[in-house]
Amino acid sequence: MRITVFGAAGAVGSRVVAEALTRGHEITAVVRDPARAAAVPAGAQLAVGDASVPADVERLSAGADLVITATRPPAGSESALVDVTTALLRALAGSPTRLLVVGGAATLTVPGGATLHETPDFPAQLRGIAQACSDQLDLIRSATHTNWTYLSPPADLVPGHRTGTYRLGRDELLTNAAGISTISMEDFAVALLDEAERPAHHRTRFTVAAA
Repeated sequence: MRITVFGAAGAVGSRVVAEALTRGHEITAVVRDPARAAAVPAGAQLAVGDASVPADVERLSAGADLVITATRPPAGSESALVDVTTALLRALAGSPTRLLVVGGAATLTVPGGATLHETPDFPAQLRGIAQACSDQLDLIRSATHTNWTYLSPPADLVPGHRTGTYRLGRDELLTNAAGISTISMEDFAVALLDEAERPAHHRTRFTVAAA
C-alpha cells in the first residue's frame, strides 16, 4: 500500500511510519520543517510540505492509497488543526484516496454522558487543543465527499512498548478495571495500521485502549 503520512516526525507520526514500514508499505513521510527530518524512521521517502496547504496535500498524496494525518499544532496555535483538516478534506474530496485522522480523546464520552473535556477535572492547559479536536471532529463528520476514518486515543497516549494488542471502542472512553484509560503510542500505531489494512470504520470515529 502507498501511504502518505503528514506529521511524520512527531511522537505518534514517527511510530506510525515505523509500524507501516515493518509491514512492507511504501511510505511518503511528510515534515513541515526539514530540520526535523532526522526523527523520521529510515526507509521512508522523506518529503517537505504543509498539510494546511491544499496544493501540498494534492502533490504529496498523488497516487497514494491512504493519507494519514498525525499533525499537532503547538500551544497557542491549536486552531491550526482545523485549517489542516479543512485542507486535507478539500484536497481529497472526490478522490479514491482514503483519509485516516489521528484525533483527540476529549470528545469521547464518560459515564453519565458528558464528554471527557466537559468533566470538572479536565486539565485547563489542555482545553485549547480539546476544543480544536472537537471542532476537527465536527468538520470531519460533515465531510460527505471524502472517505475518512477518525481514531481517538484514550486519555493517556504515551511512549512505551509494542504488544500488538488493544481493545476497540466507538464513542466512549475506554478504561480498564482500575479506571485507567491508556495505550502506548506503539500499540496505537498498530491499531491505526490494522484499520488501514482492514478497513472497518467507514466515515466514523473509533477509539482504542490497552488490552
